[in-house]
Amino acid sequence: MSLLAIEHLGKRFGGLQAVDDVGFTLARGAIKAVIGPNGAGKTTLFNLIAGMLSPSSGAILFEGQPIHGLQPCQVARRGIARTFQNIKIFHGMSALENVMVGRHVRTGVGFFGAMLRTPACRREERAIRERSLELLDFMGIADCADTPAVNLDFGRQRAVELARALALEPTLLLLDEPAAGLNIYETAELGRLIGRIRDLGVTILLVEHDMSLVMDISDEIVVLSFGRKIAEDVPEVIQKHPEVVKVYLGD
Repeated sequence: MSLLAIEHLGKRFGGLQAVDDVGFTLARGAIKAVIGPNGAGKTTLFNLIAGMLSPSSGAILFEGQPIHGLQPCQVARRGIARTFQNIKIFHGMSALENVMVGRHVRTGVGFFGAMLRTPACRREERAIRERSLELLDFMGIADCADTPAVNLDFGRQRAVELARALALEPTLLLLDEPAAGLNIYETAELGRLIGRIRDLGVTILLVEHDMSLVMDISDEIVVLSFGRKIAEDVPEVIQKHPEVVKVYLGD
């Protein structure tokens, strides 16, 4: 059974069909990329999977169970985390505090326990802090733990966002253009980092425009154009696919 199955998925905004009868599966432990020109429907697809949008048609199955129509917090509790094309950080928090926020859906003390600062609450908070520090170290930015996240450079802010997503302990990680704004050296390091994340047992679905990164790290690639899937195959085949070449280079 596939970890994720997209079945005849569609999303319409008024007269615009942003996602049109898209279907594919994602095997557990794989890295799969979704590519296509601007306006192809890639981010809309991610928003549908993450629960930020409800589909107009079709189904999204995660571990064999339907998740389409669930709220984002419910999708997160199922084990799906995501990052954003435009980095989302809490400017009033340190790097460490940003990562700790990612554990919110996994906490078990509850409102009254947190309000009363019970021993269980304090133990859980220590565990969250320790795990968040481990994730910052995994990202290579442990020295930034107490630095206000807003003061970090772009690459380190991206690392904080990734660490926060991993704090949720996801089974599936959605990466929306993770290389956006990174230079060639940071992008190469990102590719190695994504491989290490997969080694942790996390399945990865990413949207990305950097074709070098996509071809280097992906097991399979899905290509969208005007909301429809036009190709799906291994990188070596996608590179030579005539319809994909046409979409990217024109006639």
